[in-house]
Amino acid sequence: MTAVRASDPGAIERAWATRTTRPTVRGNGRLMIVAADHPARGALSVGSNATAMNSRTELLDRLRTALANPGVDGVLATADILDDLVLLGALEDKVVFSSMNRGGLAGASFELDDRMTGATAASTAKARMNGAKMLNRVALDDPGTLSMMTATARAVDELAAHGLIAMLEPFLSRREGGKVVNDLSTDAVIKSMHVAQGLGSTSSHTWLKLPVVADMERVMDATTLPTLLLGGDPQEAPEETFASWSRALEIPAVRGLIVGRTLLYPRDGDVAAAVDTAVTMVR
Repeated sequence: MTAVRASDPGAIERAWATRTTRPTVRGNGRLMIVAADHPARGALSVGSNATAMNSRTELLDRLRTALANPGVDGVLATADILDDLVLLGALEDKVVFSSMNRGGLAGASFELDDRMTGATAASTAKARMNGAKMLNRVALDDPGTLSMMTATARAVDELAAHGLIAMLEPFLSRREGGKVVNDLSTDAVIKSMHVAQGLGSTSSHTWLKLPVVADMERVMDATTLPTLLLGGDPQEAPEETFASWSRALEIPAVRGLIVGRTLLYPRDGDVAAAVDTAVTMVR
């Protein structure tokens, strides 16, 4: 991989240009997406292991295992990871979402000023991806929130102009003891949704990426936008996590799952089995 990057960097653009693409929605319309955009924000931990995602080669191996499952529709990641995967041939006939705003580094004093430092609408369109994802943490006492909202609104419009999905991941956030935490109460999630889904001059191509919280029926009643459920960092026992996903997936407005560390770094180390479980629930 490094040899190709050093001797033939144009191979990346050629791989994107010749990749077999697919529409986002096909078949029964349900989606199973794996996520790997955490490292670019400096978020390398999984549970209590602070360095779990340090190894790029290990992450790529885990992603290839997940993407090899025919029930996995695609991947969400930053450009560096997506470029590796396309060179490896792992993105053929897969849905691909780029990650746009990675400026809010985990633990930084400017964490909530989550500016666009990753993909652009233009780069996402050029690579013939399906859309792009943005993190939208709303902290009412941090001016970085306004920068995020302004940048997100612009990106929503730019993606829509290209006919691409804008995947928004909203939270109400605050600092506790110097650390940013997300309010996962039902009403807080609903409020964050209303803020996010109003960004931009059109919502024609906007989707939501939401956490699984209590009373998901009431959460989903707050939007008409297509929604995928996020997995987050696995803190509960796997059985409890999977059970909560299964219940939420029964809600008709939920279109599927977009999960990262829970599937890529399961406690027992069996990526294929964890992915199989998630795929079975989605399908």
